[in-house]
Amino acid sequence: MQPPALRPALTLLTILLLAAGGARAQVVVWTNSLGMRFVKLPAGEFWMGSEDTPEQLARDFPAYEPRRFSVLQDEAPRHKVRLTRAFWMGQHEVTVGQWRQFLAASGHVPESVADGTGGYGWRADYDPARSARGDAFEGRQPRYSWANPGFPQGEDHPVVNVTWHDAQALADWLSRREGHRYRLPTEAEWEYACRAGSTSRYPGGDAPSALKGQANVFAAETARLWPQWADRALPLADGHTFTAPVGSFSANAFGLHDMLGNVWEWVADWHDETYYARSPAADPRGPEDGSVRVRRGGSWHSWPFYARCSYRNWNAPDTRYTLVGIRLLREDD
Repeated sequence: MQPPALRPALTLLTILLLAAGGARAQVVVWTNSLGMRFVKLPAGEFWMGSEDTPEQLARDFPAYEPRRFSVLQDEAPRHKVRLTRAFWMGQHEVTVGQWRQFLAASGHVPESVADGTGGYGWRADYDPARSARGDAFEGRQPRYSWANPGFPQGEDHPVVNVTWHDAQALADWLSRREGHRYRLPTEAEWEYACRAGSTSRYPGGDAPSALKGQANVFAAETARLWPQWADRALPLADGHTFTAPVGSFSANAFGLHDMLGNVWEWVADWHDETYYARSPAADPRGPEDGSVRVRRGGSWHSWPFYARCSYRNWNAPDTRYTLVGIRLLREDD
């Protein structure tokens, strides 16, 4: 018997994933009109944030300056969060090819082009032996954008140099086009998706070695360009100096790829370092206002310390950079 024809925006697949640790989980994947794949995540509870002390972090990350551990109060207190509704999380970060399709179909002008100031880019002539610490990237410059971050990217690499406003434009356009509500995940939804049932610093454990095969972070290839930070690199080769094609690394127990590493991902929330102390237990949406938006997950240029599930970073909504990209959420209908 021939299977029924599938509508392009409504491809529904059920696959079995052999998750880390050998546990099998059923993963339901839905594909939209731009070829973005979304995994359905159930409602559930999890522990959000970290209870690590500065002393514990200094012990476990000895190559880092102690001052880095004393400013992590925004990861505390660790608190239980309940997400009351299932949702569909992007299985991968939005790719260059998907972003290109969006621009062609929507007419959206990326903020780096619209404001005339451009983005940031990697300097091809960068020499770590002769350059100052901050010389590797330059910008904003009009010659840099999502289409040119200064290093090579294929259509299946995660798009970078996109602002929070650009991410919102993509979500709004897809919502109008398809009749489903797309948006950026909240911080709570993002961390729930990243942890996938784990309670450790990384889904596979507390040691940076748990990132092996799981994440494209600052490792041997990238450390060659920044030898002054080699002692903070993941001590192995991961095959990528810059971004990697999405899905190059193993999925977590929810079937999601690159939740840690590759590119930082914008989330919906404003940042407030005291928010966790007053966050509601169910479906927290973040502060009502603020000046900077949160980004999560670390990037190809992030030391393992910054690629922990609980780590929070932030930027102004108009920031565009070589390390920052997008992962979308689709609400369950």
